[in-house]
Order: sequence, then C-alpha cells, then structure tokens
Amino acid sequence: ARRVLIDIPVGPTAKVRSPEAAADLTRQLEHVAAAVGLAVRVVHTDGSAPVGRGIGPALEARDVLSVLRRQADAPADLAQRALLLAGHVLEFGGAAPVGGGQALAAATLAEGRAWQKFLEICEAQGGFREPAMAPLRHDILAPCSGRVIGIDNRRLSRIAKLAGAPKVPCAGIDLLVRNGDFVERGEPLYTLHAGSPGALAYAADYALSQPTTVQVIEDDE
Repeated sequence: ARRVLIDIPVGPTAKVRSPEAAADLTRQLEHVAAAVGLAVRVVHTDGSAPVGRGIGPALEARDVLSVLRRQADAPADLAQRALLLAGHVLEFGGAAPVGGGQALAAATLAEGRAWQKFLEICEAQGGFREPAMAPLRHDILAPCSGRVIGIDNRRLSRIAKLAGAPKVPCAGIDLLVRNGDFVERGEPLYTLHAGSPGALAYAADYALSQPTTVQVIEDDE
C-alpha cells in the first residue's frame, strides 16, 4: 500500500467527539504515515448519528447491497458517504482529476458498474450469497409523539452487541428514524434483531432502560 484514505466521523457520541480531537488525531496519523512512507488523506465526516440503517454485519451488508443495486429504499446518507469517500479515493489514486472524483463515482454507481464489479469480486472469493436476516425481532417504540433530536451512537452499539452482533452475523439493530424526523407515540424507533430469545430479551431490557438512546421531544409539529 502506498496511499491510505481515513474517514474520521466526528460527533458527540462518536469515537472522536470534537473537531479539536479530530484535528489532533489527524496530525498524529499524518506523522506516522510520513514515518513509514505512506501518503495519507484524512476526511472528517458527520458522526452525529449512524450512517445507514443497519448496525451489525448482515444488516450493514443489506444496506450496502441496496445502494449497489440502486434500490429506491437504499439509505441516502450511506450512498452519499460512499460517493464522497470513493471520490477522494479516485482522485488520490489518480483515476480522476481533482474535483472530479465524486462525479466519476456517482456515474459508476448509476450505470451499474459498481454492482457488476462487486459481483466479480464475490465470484473470485467463492460466490455471492444474500445475507441471512435474524429470526427474532423486537421493536423499540417512541414514548411520545414528537421530533427526534438525538441518536446515541455508543448506546446503539452496546445494544447491538447485547443482541449478539458482530459474533452472530444476523444480530444487531435496524434504525428506522433519523435526526429531525417526526414520530407518533408508539411508532418504532428501531428494531432489535437477534438469533436467540435470550439475546433478544437481554438487548431489549437494556434498550428499554435507556430511553434517550433515540431522544424524542414532544412536538405538535
């Protein structure tokens, strides 16, 4: 490897919580890269909420496949993040002029070439298989009607782990709302996926004890 692109999501519940911390980490990464002869490019992105809907191997794979297949229900934020980073990679590697990488990435996706290349990669590694979905699910519901004002990445990550992810590939969380969405009382905020009743109950108990994991404030819209 001669070049490395690093995405650093920055947000109050992301691993890197502030622009200052991101800048400090970037300086350290650049210092290490220079010492080992790597060209590095660091991109700071919005880490205020998860990107895509799925948290857990199979659910994240489902999201990626929906973007590659250009499905109508594909998570728009995941597609946008992928195109941003792919654009940087294309420019960094010399495949696109400066400022032209994202347009090339978008065309590659829109024309189906990204999906075809993905299938070729899968075939070279044993063939493509659809990710298996969990047999057990449980919805976590909005406690009131209102607007989503915060999504806690760290708590969602912990809940997904309690459900069995990533050890159990089908386990995790399907996030159904985004910041700014209006929800009705009793509407699902996210769905737990698990491979066993015990894991599902364990994750659900913790999720219900953390009502501000997806924070909703009352709002008459």
